[in-house]
Amino acid sequence: MFGRLMPTEGKFFDLFNQHAALCVKGAQEMVGLMTNFDDLENRTHAVESIEKQADKITYQCVDLLHKTFITPLDRDDIHKLITRMDDILDMMEDAAQTISLYDLHAVTPEAKRLAELCLACCEKVQQAVGMLHNMDNAQKMVAICEEIDRLESDADHVMRAAMSKLFRDEPDVRNLIKMKAIYEILETVTDRCEDVANIIEGIIVENA
Repeated sequence: MFGRLMPTEGKFFDLFNQHAALCVKGAQEMVGLMTNFDDLENRTHAVESIEKQADKITYQCVDLLHKTFITPLDRDDIHKLITRMDDILDMMEDAAQTISLYDLHAVTPEAKRLAELCLACCEKVQQAVGMLHNMDNAQKMVAICEEIDRLESDADHVMRAAMSKLFRDEPDVRNLIKMKAIYEILETVTDRCEDVANIIEGIIVENA
């Protein structure tokens, strides 16, 4: 009875939305990086800056979780959601830094396509997270999560085809190793988006 009379903390949804917006922003920078290598250093720094901003939001969310008596969602779900969202930007930062460290001056069309799929996944994550505050949106969120799953499968197909082409056609072993790493990191970004979708689907089952 006492718990039901206590106000719930709604700021969690604001933090989720802020973080999701940064995921989209980071993915946009990745697509830009893949499109124009003339601005590689600035793009890499931009992704790193976005990742740091997201880390601060993650910390705020976890700190708020410790301080809040009644939470709008299960405490474990809140923690899993914000940390998995943070994993998305961690992987994008890895991709940008790897491109910079490997001193790549161009990437394949397949790498650009994977970056575009990362962006599409992040945009869907943002849409789903933006609806979490109201379980009347359950069906819409489930449809978006299914779309994220489809995009992740598309990324799998692109990566497998890219790997096959790479090992078949790339004569320079160093370039092969570099591009293989980039493909794998970018595909992992979509995996992390799918992880977020799975958490959201679990939240819906528990609360809708």
